[in-house]
Amino acid sequence: MKAIQIAIDGPASSGKSTVAKIIAKNLGYTYLDTGAMYRCATYLALKKDLTAQDVSALLSELAAHPISFGKAADGSQKVFLGDCDVTLAIRQHDVTNNVSWVSALPEIRAELVAQQQRIAAKGGIVMDGRDIGTVVLPHAELKIFLIASVEERALRRFKENQEKGIPTDLETLKEEIAARDFKDSNRKVSPLKAADDAITFDTTGVSIEKVVAFISEKANEILDK
Repeated sequence: MKAIQIAIDGPASSGKSTVAKIIAKNLGYTYLDTGAMYRCATYLALKKDLTAQDVSALLSELAAHPISFGKAADGSQKVFLGDCDVTLAIRQHDVTNNVSWVSALPEIRAELVAQQQRIAAKGGIVMDGRDIGTVVLPHAELKIFLIASVEERALRRFKENQEKGIPTDLETLKEEIAARDFKDSNRKVSPLKAADDAITFDTTGVSIEKVVAFISEKANEILDK
């Protein structure tokens, strides 16, 4: 059976990571959380007090603390920088509020995109992010672009943070997500946008199960050819 590349893009909290993990599990594919990789770079920048002018130092930190993924006992994803488990640390507010400027650095994007492409080369992968279909996997057999209203996405993030014990204000989240949308859509390097051959799906008011069913149907159409 052939193995394909599936690219799932979209703005913050559009449901792409949740859906991508389920699709990957159902197909027996590898799931790669590219957002977590940029969060790792951001975590390192904050930890070492680095700014946008310290790109070389940040690249050195990434080389010294390679990003890797593992699985917890419950099957959930764990993220490591070197030997350090940063799964929860990279989801804190300070990382969330700084990831846009770090991910906009051309040299950092180039390094992480190269890592992502090496992992995806054999196919059988589901990758989610903001530029997967346009930059990382431009030849992916299936490209999905998920969108949802700011209000719905803020509520999703609010519930996620509550479950993780991260104190959060819903109105602040709405403002932060709207600001992130603007930054991601207007950055010079790899802006957030749907690939020309992507299928756009609005997940506002749509259950995860229905989104998964829609993407699975599209994937099976390709696999059955």
